This record gives sequence, structure tokens and C-alpha cells, in this order.
Amino acid sequence: MGLAMSLTGCSVKRMAVNRLGDALAGGGTTFASDDDPELVKQAVPFSLKLMESLLAESPNHKGLLLAASSGFTQYGYAFVQQEADEIEAEDFAKAEAMRDRARRLYLRARDYGLRGLEAAQPGFTHALRSDAGQAVARLKEKHVAQVYWTAAAWGAAISLSKDDPATIAEIPQMEAMIDRALQLDESWGDGAIHGFLISYEMSRQGASVNRAERARKHFDRAVELTHGQQAGPFVTYAEAVCVEEQDAKQFEGLLQRAISINPDEHPETRLVNLIMQRRARWLLSKEEDLFLNAPQHTSNQDLP
Repeated sequence: MGLAMSLTGCSVKRMAVNRLGDALAGGGTTFASDDDPELVKQAVPFSLKLMESLLAESPNHKGLLLAASSGFTQYGYAFVQQEADEIEAEDFAKAEAMRDRARRLYLRARDYGLRGLEAAQPGFTHALRSDAGQAVARLKEKHVAQVYWTAAAWGAAISLSKDDPATIAEIPQMEAMIDRALQLDESWGDGAIHGFLISYEMSRQGASVNRAERARKHFDRAVELTHGQQAGPFVTYAEAVCVEEQDAKQFEGLLQRAISINPDEHPETRLVNLIMQRRARWLLSKEEDLFLNAPQHTSNQDLP
């Protein structure tokens, strides 16, 4: 009888954990619609650690694994890596330490993403490392969200790992995943996959088509899918392509377009628009550093 009661207790506890996990995994819209990025910055770490504590009790909870992957990725970019970029001119050592922290957050996000895919497709992680193309061919449309966030986290970690050959060597696995996500559902997340590929195409190795042309196609599709109401595609293209091509005029025009979007018109993307608009203002403030022949009038833009 004691054993039966113990098993029942474990079952009830697991049920409670899973129900709380379901609620927490589905609660992302609360943060997404918030109009105070600083408040979210302070609140998100508690939410992420709560997810981790629940995953310790229910390690294969698919909703929590997806939420952890997306949550750590977004937190690392919005509140760690971006701040590192902003303070670099004043405190290089602190900026580098923050980038190292962002890299570790991305790797944590990637690992949660891989765990989620492993839970959905047992043996996936080993297969991915053995033959990435064959492994991702097993993935279905229902896996796209997990694939996207895993690849996004992985790509972000790689971008901050230029001195780590082992991480750089993982590019083919990340690339296979994001390309599979595009193949399965190119419109997922209001063009989020195209948004990722705007910047990635500028560094993709071995492609036959001009990289700026490929990036432009993804930009155009991302703008189409978001109806021009998300700042992200404009900021990403300006930073990834216009700077590379030294097109200061287009750079400025795209960033001003991003800033002109009214975040309150689309509450479901309010927070990300506010964060990307901050990025746009910061980039405008750095225009003289980014372009050889930059206009003088945008160099003193203030961050909000």
C-alpha cells in the first residue's frame, strides 16, 4: 500500500508539473504585448528559471522545451547582446563579457531545442551530427517552431564564436535546420524564417547566387508577410546588407521606416517592435562609424 501511495503521489506531482508547464509554455503573449522592455528584462529570468525547474521534474515536456529554447534565445539577443553592442565604445571588456554570456544563453537555448526535437524524433540529435541533411528530412511541418528556435539560437551562438573552431564546425547542422524550416513552412511566424535568413545569406558559404540578392529576396518576403508592420526586417537588412554594401542612404531610409511603425497598432508584436526600434536608433547613432561617407545629421540620435 505504501508503494501504491508513493506512485500515486508521484503521478499527481507529475500531473501538476505538466499542467503548470502547459500554462507557462503558453504564456508568451503576455510578454510579447508588453510596452515596457525594461520591466520584461527584469521579469524574464524568473520565468526562464521556473521553466528549468519544471523541466527538471518533467524533462520531456515539449511545450516547456520549446518555450525555454525561444525564451533564452530572445532574452540573450534583446537584453544581453544588444546591450553589449551599445556599451562597447565605453567599456569594451564589459561588452565582451556580456557577449560571452549571450553566447552561453544561446547554447543553452540550442540544447533545449535539440531536446525538444529529440523528444519528438528519438535519435534525431545523433542523426543530425552524422548526416544533417538526412536527419532534417525526417522533420515535419509540426516541428517548425522547434526547428526555427533551435537554429536561431545555434546561429546566434556561432556568430559569437569566431575563435571557437568546434562551434564554427557546426554551421552545416544549423544551416540544414533553418533551410528545412523554410522548406516546411516559409511563412511561419509572420516571416521569422525569412528574417533570420536576411542576415545569414550574407555569410552563407558555397551559394551560387549573389548573397545580397538572396538577402533581398528574404527581406522582400519578410516585409510582405508582416505587411510592413514589423521593424525587424528593416533593421536586419539595414545592418546586414546596407552596411556591407556601404549604402548609407538606404540604411537610413530603412531604419527610419522601422522607427515610424506604431507598436501599439499591433499589440501581439509590441515588445519586439520596441526592441528593434531601439536597435534602429542605436544603429543611426553609429552611422558615421559604419559608413565612410555617412551623412552628418544622424550621428547624435539618442536611444530611448
